[in-house]
Amino acid sequence: MALADVPAVVELERLAIEHGWEQAAYERELTGNALAHYLVLERDAPDGSLAGFGGFWTQVDETHIVTVAVAVDARRRGFASLLVMALIDRSIALGMTSATLEVRESNTAARALYRRFGFYDVGLRKRYYLDNNEDAVIMSTEAYDAPSLSARLARRRGEIRERFAGTAGLEELLQA
Repeated sequence: MALADVPAVVELERLAIEHGWEQAAYERELTGNALAHYLVLERDAPDGSLAGFGGFWTQVDETHIVTVAVAVDARRRGFASLLVMALIDRSIALGMTSATLEVRESNTAARALYRRFGFYDVGLRKRYYLDNNEDAVIMSTEAYDAPSLSARLARRRGEIRERFAGTAGLEELLQA
């Protein structure tokens, strides 16, 4: 993600998530947080509009996924899976050993997505989301090199490569 992407990211997030970050927050992340890593998925369209974006922070040896969003009209096409896989692969390339995240308790679709990548529930943050005091489910993975997770991620990566075969930039996203 570049600074030039931020207005489109903020608009996508506003429509997809409703209670997203302000533009200044993303600008601070990109210019002042050396631990932050973000990516965008551009549509294969002349206008280069975004299909989605995601980001994570590195914390010692752990990845903390902070956001994943897909445009409403681009959902159910595998973009969220592509984003999660790309975030995990980038974190592996940076030497991270596992991942964690928070997700709204009511967001059953996202929780199911994360489970497909080996995340499991480890706790609850009560009244975490300020807009409605909803609880956040804390989800984590085993160590990336654990045999069961490593095999699961390899399968997911293969499925994504097959689904998006021929897509420009795919191998740059999937670095592992």
